[in-house]
Amino acid sequence: MSDCLVGMRVLALDIGEARVGIAVSDPGLRVASPVCVLPAQEVLSCAKSWKRVLQDWEPERLVCGLPLSLDGEEGQWAKQVKAHAEQIASLSQLPLFFTDERLSSTEAKRILREKGLSEREMRGKVDMIAASLFLQAWLDTQAKN
Repeated sequence: MSDCLVGMRVLALDIGEARVGIAVSDPGLRVASPVCVLPAQEVLSCAKSWKRVLQDWEPERLVCGLPLSLDGEEGQWAKQVKAHAEQIASLSQLPLFFTDERLSSTEAKRILREKGLSEREMRGKVDMIAASLFLQAWLDTQAKN
């Protein structure tokens, strides 16, 4: 990992139609942690709740999960996520990176099920856990470079 990256935080976004799951890295870029879930409209419109996340964590870049198909293709939803992510990054004035988020929600549900949560209790938590999973994979990849 480039030494110039250490000492900063990266914020990950799992953009869905209704909600955006948010995760953050530690300043050493080693560990991803779930933060919260916000209504998608609040993030897209740069509402007070989203601005608060930016103020609290002071990220220096955004990593957005790209929902590719199982064969690696960009479908219609991936194109929409890209457009939303670019809008969020522009309004937030942060550089944007994309990472494959295939199966991150499935893995997040498995983890929450193992902790004994019901489907109802999982609602709202899945997105931020998924964001932390693909952010961790992105951080691990960056550490190898």
